[in-house]
Amino acid sequence: MSSNRKIVVIATGGTIAGVADSPTDHTGYLAGQLDISHLVAAIPGLTQAAGALQLEQLAQLDSKDMDAATLARLAQRVAELLDEEAVQGVVITHGTDTLEETAYFLHALLAPAKPVVVTCAMRPATALSADGPQNLLDAVTVARHPGAKGVLAVCAGAVHGPLDVYKAHPYRLDAFSSGDAGPLAFVEAGRLRVLRAWPEGHAQRQLLALLARPWPKVAIVTSHAEATAWMVPALVAAGAQGMVVAATGNGTVHAALEKALLEAQQQGLQVRRAGRCAQGVLVEGASDAVPFFAAYPGLSPVKVRMALVLELMGSIGSLGQASVARG
Repeated sequence: MSSNRKIVVIATGGTIAGVADSPTDHTGYLAGQLDISHLVAAIPGLTQAAGALQLEQLAQLDSKDMDAATLARLAQRVAELLDEEAVQGVVITHGTDTLEETAYFLHALLAPAKPVVVTCAMRPATALSADGPQNLLDAVTVARHPGAKGVLAVCAGAVHGPLDVYKAHPYRLDAFSSGDAGPLAFVEAGRLRVLRAWPEGHAQRQLLALLARPWPKVAIVTSHAEATAWMVPALVAAGAQGMVVAATGNGTVHAALEKALLEAQQQGLQVRRAGRCAQGVLVEGASDAVPFFAAYPGLSPVKVRMALVLELMGSIGSLGQASVARG
């Protein structure tokens, strides 16, 4: 039955659609230059192998410049497609820089029962050994897999979950990791080898109607040696409604910064904590009594920021807490 249903490919730009002056240039390129029809045409037999494809060009951004308006349009469109019986799954082409944030955002909002596969490339489409075509083919393979569901990230043959995935390397083709948890699956010679359960979550679809409004301003501050407090009141004065502190070690915060955050919290600022470490979770002890330390222990600072944005929009406040490994 699934072979008669379609996969919708939504393009947002990124390195996968990038163009460089030389085929040997993997870094000096312009992202988001080619449209999705060009990318698909470069993969021989993709349409025949994948069945019906519907192509949509939603944006042509370098993902470092991803913005609320584009994320809102993407979420709305994915939600519409998920509700169509004829759609088996959705594939999103995306830049690598903020892929993990978009994946978490879509997971937290939609927790889809169908696969929503975000894919990317580390080299531009003009490179001699571009990785985008294989990644896109793998993403469509995952979207076609019977039983696949949830928001997934596919890169270099690995399938990552939205809570755990993070960009771990600035240049290698296998740039993404799932930390302690490891990938959910691997794509091998056109077949999927599944290792762990597909992601589960609680959809927050009631927030979709709020995405067109101005988003709450949430900043990230980092605790570090010689950290001072000056940026906290400055950010509050600039209109920050929430703040995430990227903490050292097992969630420790420099005393001066902690004092400023607590003072701002007493004045109404919403503060959450995340860890700077690339792997592991924040392990809370009985003596951890600082209020803003009750956060999302398995999520990276950028994902905790996104969770707080959604929380301030009206969510329950429990997004992402089921993560068992660092995202």
